[in-house]
Amino acid sequence: MAEKLFYTMGEVAEMFDVNASLIRYWGTQFPALKPHRNKKGNRLFTPADIEVLKRIYHYVKECGMTLEGANRALRGDRTQTPEANADMELLDRLHNLRSMLVAVRDSLGEDTPQSAAPAAAPVQPVVEATPAPEVAEPEPQPEQPAKPVYREQTLFDF
Repeated sequence: MAEKLFYTMGEVAEMFDVNASLIRYWGTQFPALKPHRNKKGNRLFTPADIEVLKRIYHYVKECGMTLEGANRALRGDRTQTPEANADMELLDRLHNLRSMLVAVRDSLGEDTPQSAAPAAAPVQPVVEATPAPEVAEPEPQPEQPAKPVYREQTLFDF
């Protein structure tokens, strides 16, 4: 979105693809998130509030942290280094790139007809089969007498 001074609740909810009620709830749970209010009482979010929401969303939705854990992590973020800010910017760029690629994949999927034949299997080189040499069956062996069973002699055998 274009850089604006204030974003409405609907715009913010659409940015993060969450319900507006979740954004309102996060506003009560995270002291770092304090949106401005207009005369009607509607919440208006600044770009700084959006950055805080990005971090909250990352901790809670992507990392699976609890709200308390995300709150602690946000308090630790106040002393963020420039590298951490660069990492967040890179993460945002990767998310945008992924969404663009998904959109391209979906648009390519719509152009191909559903009844199109599936992609052909790779062509295998033709190998001429050579006949296998005939193997004669072995002649049946005459039955041999059973082998004698050897056992130790005991005292009872005498």
